[in-house]
Amino acid sequence: MQTVALGTLITIKTHNALWTALVMAAAFIPMGLLAPIGGVLADRLDRRRWLIVTTIAEAAFASGLALLVWSSHDPPWALVVLAFFGGASGAIGFPSYQSMLPDLVAGDDLLAAVSLSSAQWNMGRVIGPALAGLVLVVWSPAAAFGVNAVSFGAVVIALCFVKLPDRHRSPDGESIVARLAAGARVAWGEPGCRSAIILISIVALIGSPFIGLISAVAIEGLHRRAGGPAVLTTAQGIGAVIGALALAPLAASHGQRRVVTFSIFSFAMALALYGLAPSLLTAALAIMLVGATYIGVLSGLNTVVQMRAPEEARGRVLSLYMMALGTIYPLGLIVEGAIGQTIGVQEMTLLAGLILAGVLGMMAIFRRQIFAALSPAGEAGGLDVATPEVAEADLSGPRRSR
Repeated sequence: MQTVALGTLITIKTHNALWTALVMAAAFIPMGLLAPIGGVLADRLDRRRWLIVTTIAEAAFASGLALLVWSSHDPPWALVVLAFFGGASGAIGFPSYQSMLPDLVAGDDLLAAVSLSSAQWNMGRVIGPALAGLVLVVWSPAAAFGVNAVSFGAVVIALCFVKLPDRHRSPDGESIVARLAAGARVAWGEPGCRSAIILISIVALIGSPFIGLISAVAIEGLHRRAGGPAVLTTAQGIGAVIGALALAPLAASHGQRRVVTFSIFSFAMALALYGLAPSLLTAALAIMLVGATYIGVLSGLNTVVQMRAPEEARGRVLSLYMMALGTIYPLGLIVEGAIGQTIGVQEMTLLAGLILAGVLGMMAIFRRQIFAALSPAGEAGGLDVATPEVAEADLSGPRRSR
């Protein structure tokens, strides 16, 4: 709701696409830049309490937006600043949220938990814009920001009842840089985490830009105006919800590694089909398939990291995974947007799907161990969760001599 209201408000105020882009980027960029710091804090602090603090901070900045807009003291630069700090609060808290999941559910249920998390997030993408439109018509953008601020109270109340087991925390006295370096060594030394980060980086660069190009596909490619982007965005969200809910049962029947691998290759082919769609209807059907397979990629790889990262470094390893997605995706979006401007955005989407399928195919032939490492501990075909060296992996400093 806040995203739609913020974009609508600043567009109406300025009639300047640059301001609209700035306010959207301000809310998104912190995830790529600040997630590693959030990962360090997730491994150093009490995750539940830290998540409560960052959630209250998000509520405070949403309240600030509501008050500024309600009082008509809302210059564009102030909206950008508050959007950035709200995004920053979420970015440094999100690694704690994700790191808590393995402590809340059994290992066999972790993929289902991650899938449900993805399903509710994408359900918000389907319902949120509709609710925002209703609030904007009946009330105002300030009301939408106020509803968002109040909604964080439900999260805080729920966290007050969460009980987590005691855990080992990173020692005092270490610098943030040293902790980040130790987390990076763990991520690279654990085969499953390394494979997940490599694969999400490739997908983010080549495949993920379809998200930012939805409006261009609808307007420039399919020659549809106002309703086109909304139809495609909603269709993608519906597909993602369906895919998220189907992921855990499929993994239980066929094994997590097979399902995640199938999702990655299916996403590439679905992307190519989306690029070939000749009409809004066929594009909507294709992007539903794209949404379903893409959420399988995100949830599946995220689960691999959560299950295979050592508990003491889980927050940092997860933050590196999120940083790879958050920083590489904008780069791929800029490149594909520029190429799409020359050859056509649908043609670029088709090309991206084919390139992604080709790269993944080459990896499956020449680097099969990358896909083999996606199995959780104990699943047939998987690798060990960690060698003794990784299990003892420098979580607090330089390597110790033995």
